[in-house]
Amino acid sequence: MNEVALLVRQTTDAYSWVHKLIDPVPEDLWGKVPKVLESSINWQVGHIILSTYYHSILVVTGHQRDVLEHLPLKKYNQLYAFKTSPANTTEALPTSLLHEHLDFIEKKSIAVISSLDQKDLSSALVPGKVEHPIAKNKYKAVDWNIKHTMWHCGQLATLRRVLGNTYDFGLSQPGQNTNN
Repeated sequence: MNEVALLVRQTTDAYSWVHKLIDPVPEDLWGKVPKVLESSINWQVGHIILSTYYHSILVVTGHQRDVLEHLPLKKYNQLYAFKTSPANTTEALPTSLLHEHLDFIEKKSIAVISSLDQKDLSSALVPGKVEHPIAKNKYKAVDWNIKHTMWHCGQLATLRRVLGNTYDFGLSQPGQNTNN
């Protein structure tokens, strides 16, 4: 498997984990901000949308017209950037819109990564207003997107646990019949 195919597979897996963690959570829990974490599912998903655009699209290919037309990126930046407060975003965007935007940005991200060739991976990032905090080339940016997404999956799993909506990773409980 070449590096591009590996990055596509790992990115797809990371996005799959996001959905395993958020899709079953009732909408009324998305805006809850437990004091122990001071975050919400709403903020985590909005942040993943914004960061996916930055780490796997913007610095790899530059701004993409279809994304700019589909997503209110300025609003996302105001609500879900690194230094924003999750407590202020509990009702910022409806859950259904966050789901739609997440699906859209994930598909766009996979398309961008899939369009790369081996030579592209070692090329410099598209320059922008903000220097990438980790990467100097496209491979490192896409690789960081995977790691960053999985970092937030850990936060989503913790949020689910605090909110009483745990994820069991498909493990059976002691005494449960697993032959069903």
